Amino acid sequence: MGYVERKRWLFFGLPFTFTKYFIKEDMITVDSDLLKTVENDCYMYKVQDVELTATLVQKMFGLGTVVCHTGDTTHPKLVLEHIKHAREIKEFILRESEEARLKRRTVNMLDIGSDALDDDGE
Repeated sequence: MGYVERKRWLFFGLPFTFTKYFIKEDMITVDSDLLKTVENDCYMYKVQDVELTATLVQKMFGLGTVVCHTGDTTHPKLVLEHIKHAREIKEFILRESEEARLKRRTVNMLDIGSDALDDDGE
């Protein structure tokens, strides 16, 4: 399963742009194309956090913007702009990125003060 979405014009939500987003279980691909094709990939396990934003105008046309904060060098902030099903896609990316990290055993653990104890255990 996955999603294929197209960046849309903000007004009326029409897909008149040449940017496509392919969101699969293991990878997000941004394909920009008009006179020159530019294709960028980000593996799901590199996605650290996902954010959904929707302006009033985006809400009126059923659109949203999904921002993926990643550990990827080319796209530390991967933006899927003006897409339909934004909430669904955000949830999909969160779920699949967590599964990908577990599969690769690259889960980030948070150290919440284990070094706060001194030698006496206090």
